[in-house]
Amino acid sequence: MSQRSDLQRRRTAVESAWSRLVPQLKTTGAATRGAGALRHELAESWVRSLNSVDPGRDSAPVTDGGAVHRRWTDSPLRRPVDDLADQLHSIADDAGFVTAVTDESGTILWTCGGRTMRRRAEQVNFAPGGRWDEQAMGTNALSLALRTGRPASVFSAEHLVAALHGWVCYCAPVHGPDGSVLGVLDMSTTWDRSNPLAMSTVRSLVSAIEVRLRTEQPHRARDAGDEVRLSCLGAGRAVRGDRPLGLRPRQVEILTLLALEPDGFSPGRLREAVYGGRPVSASTFKAEISHLRRALGGGIATRRYALTVALSCDAVEVLRALRHGDAETALRLYRGPLLPHSVAPGIEEWRTQLEVAVREAVLASSHPEHALRYGEHAPYDTEVHEHALRLLVRGDARRGIAAGRLGRALRD
Repeated sequence: MSQRSDLQRRRTAVESAWSRLVPQLKTTGAATRGAGALRHELAESWVRSLNSVDPGRDSAPVTDGGAVHRRWTDSPLRRPVDDLADQLHSIADDAGFVTAVTDESGTILWTCGGRTMRRRAEQVNFAPGGRWDEQAMGTNALSLALRTGRPASVFSAEHLVAALHGWVCYCAPVHGPDGSVLGVLDMSTTWDRSNPLAMSTVRSLVSAIEVRLRTEQPHRARDAGDEVRLSCLGAGRAVRGDRPLGLRPRQVEILTLLALEPDGFSPGRLREAVYGGRPVSASTFKAEISHLRRALGGGIATRRYALTVALSCDAVEVLRALRHGDAETALRLYRGPLLPHSVAPGIEEWRTQLEVAVREAVLASSHPEHALRYGEHAPYDTEVHEHALRLLVRGDARRGIAAGRLGRALRD
């Protein structure tokens, strides 16, 4: 059975199970809305979730043993949330909600709410340290918002995990000034307390947080020593703030490897990853490291080469999105092969790993725009262009783009 047929079979099974569940919910009053059919985005999430989540589990798994204080202290969301803490507490107390803030992985870092609601939430580990991404807890509002980058709500038995059928959740992602998702703000309560104004409240609070993030960005950049931004997909460029670092290609290769492997390298392993078997003197290698270290204002540990400076990297962000099952974000950030002109063995290995991971995500996706977007970077990949054509319905003008690319690939 093909992967596409298997996914359709599982989707049909999910929708059938939902149709059998709805009459039971009506008798308890827990399905007063959406009782006809499971929404498309929820059905797709259920299908994905069943690969990793048991619907009978009783609570969310714990991240880092539940010790997230340091992560919250270092989070860019902490100051804006602290500024709004009185308002968040007041809303949660008055409306009978539990409010939570997560990081970009779906791990809860902060909560507030009345004692009774917080106690109920803690029973399912809707508390600091609880992990709520789709791979950990299946279909829920947090996981949908993280995956789509849009506000989401999930009511009662729309949750995959049965222990959450007594809840309704409203949330929206918080975007940083660069457009990246930093986390999610969630307001949850029992289904019988659902409120049509809850989603607009969440949106307003997220807007207030994002305004504070934009206002505080220059201050945070100074505190972080102007974070270095490394772009290594399709090209190689490193900047601090808006100033290029002026690195040579070899130094960009080294910086890219250090970004992709945060645990670092022994000197011998890094030298091999950069030069392979080519005869290069130890002094030449050390000179490259020294120049890079000066450009970063330090930033590289000595005995074991690893970054000690704040750095963001487009390739790292693509891999993070793929680990979270977020093909949309991965494709938006993927601008081409990793340092395409590099012949460093370590870069070549990572380039292949990235290309395979992104391509597999595209071929597994049911969204034609993913295949079309990736096809821009893979003009000779006939399988990707054929996949785009299969997904595009007749009459869609984009079929011409996919067909043209396929014809060119077959000719060449």
